Amino acid sequence: MNFFLLGYMGSGKSYIGKELAKVSKHQFLDLDREIEEREGLSISEIFDKNGEIYFRKAERKLLEEVLNSGDSRVISLGGGTPCYGDNLEIIKKNENSTTIYLKLKVENLTERLFKEKDHRPLISHLKDKEKLEEFIRKHLFERGFYYNQSEHIINCDNKSKEDLVTEIIDKLG
Repeated sequence: MNFFLLGYMGSGKSYIGKELAKVSKHQFLDLDREIEEREGLSISEIFDKNGEIYFRKAERKLLEEVLNSGDSRVISLGGGTPCYGDNLEIIKKNENSTTIYLKLKVENLTERLFKEKDHRPLISHLKDKEKLEEFIRKHLFERGFYYNQSEHIINCDNKSKEDLVTEIIDKLG
């Protein structure tokens, strides 16, 4: 079984995913990190050098590899992965996959991301919390349609890593 973690940047997909993989004895795969490793470039460098369409094609190719591999994994998707093309549909149609949306309030995402915005190219240009919050609200409005199609929605606000992993495992049965 593949467990796909969806959510906005800063929602904890990689952080929670690693722990969930450990506890469930699955492999862990961070889709963005794997693309970076294969390309030898950071995501922002891939966008700058080759463009978003190139990145989305690489992302789709890797997603198809994962779905066809037969391995059991916890997969952290990029924040935009389920929102492009029919990526979410092919995940949902795969009988060995389940989707989990790690949901946080905008205010909590803003607090988390403001501390690390200099390391996130998509938001590094936003100089104050108000602009960042506005940016996140707009993105979540656009992406919410996709995220909310997940089989499991986990409210991550004010919960420890351990509590979240336990809640996810309980939901998965």
